[in-house]
Amino acid sequence: MGRYVAKNFRLDSKGLAKVLGPLEKAVMEVLWGRGGATGKEVFEELRRRREIAVTTVFTVLERLYRKGLLHKTRDDGAFVFRPAYSREELARSVSREVLEGVLDLWRGSAVASIVDILASKDPDELDRLSRLIDQKKLEMEKRGK
Repeated sequence: MGRYVAKNFRLDSKGLAKVLGPLEKAVMEVLWGRGGATGKEVFEELRRRREIAVTTVFTVLERLYRKGLLHKTRDDGAFVFRPAYSREELARSVSREVLEGVLDLWRGSAVASIVDILASKDPDELDRLSRLIDQKKLEMEKRGK
């Protein structure tokens, strides 16, 4: 995935809206639901929910393809678009990209903040983080690092 997916990360938004515009998110939802579709099929599905131009849908599909979020193949004269990543894979990749950026700036403060946030919002996740750290340490020991 391109390293620029999270470049417009919006803290005030929820879920995928943090990194995708509203129409990009709607297009991805259609494609995740169908597994793949032509631009016309995506347009038809979106048109049932909102007023939209076919050229707008094709522009968004091409933008998502250039960002590396879609695969594009030709089938019987039409392009078929398929998600390059599942929702979970996209979330994981964006999380990693954002965290790497934060850690590059303020490593110690960022790690402490992550621990504090997990402790206050979801102590079970804090336990999971502890287990992941232990597991990663074992893996590194086995590799001799």
